[in-house]
Amino acid sequence: MTDFIEQDLSGSTFRRVRLRDATIHDADLSGLRVRAAWLDGVRMTGVEAPDLEIHGELGRVVVNGVDVVPLVEAELDRRHPERALMRPSDADGFRTAFETVDRLWGSTVARARELPAARLHEQVDGEWSFIETLRHLGFAHACWVSGVVLADPSPWHPLDLPWDEAPAVDGVPWDRDVRPTLDEVLELRARRRATVAEVLADLDDDGLDRHVTSATPFMAEADSLTVADCLKVVLNEEWEHRLYAERDLAALSS
Repeated sequence: MTDFIEQDLSGSTFRRVRLRDATIHDADLSGLRVRAAWLDGVRMTGVEAPDLEIHGELGRVVVNGVDVVPLVEAELDRRHPERALMRPSDADGFRTAFETVDRLWGSTVARARELPAARLHEQVDGEWSFIETLRHLGFAHACWVSGVVLADPSPWHPLDLPWDEAPAVDGVPWDRDVRPTLDEVLELRARRRATVAEVLADLDDDGLDRHVTSATPFMAEADSLTVADCLKVVLNEEWEHRLYAERDLAALSS
């Protein structure tokens, strides 16, 4: 335990640190950036937040006594009518959801093609570039569909891109410097999506409840996964990263 009293830590970077049960009192956190953090049980009192943004998976967020998560969820569903389809409960619902997200991605890719090829490798505000986003989705498919649902111990492609904080694993690609073309990444993406289509083709509701275990080092400790769990992860990745891509393409276009 370390006490920082009347210290100026402006510009500091805390990476892979534990701040469990830490107390921050009378602090200037202007411009603070928190990424890939677990904030369970966090309580903030007496704060002033004239400009605050939160992006992530929210369970319960109480602001001045009001749980705002249901309000946010309802507003997101209003803004994106297809979003409700991303919560399927049966096999037909999963097929509809993936067809929907593919259609939406089609317009996003068309928008990306309007930009010079070099811009698709540019990052906006430190987030993944458009190409990196598609590469990460390839990893998500390989990890959750091929690696868990289909129990393939080595589903990787050299262009697959794990999340930034992922542990280094032998045999898993992690090339941050390669610059493939959009068509090269889309070719791999088509193959990944075809694998999902094969899984969905004959899937029934009972098949969704089938218990599966990971054949790769990722999620190997999980012992209660079902096919539905894995497909929901990929579906959520597809939905959220397309929104991020649309946001960043707008910035690049302007």
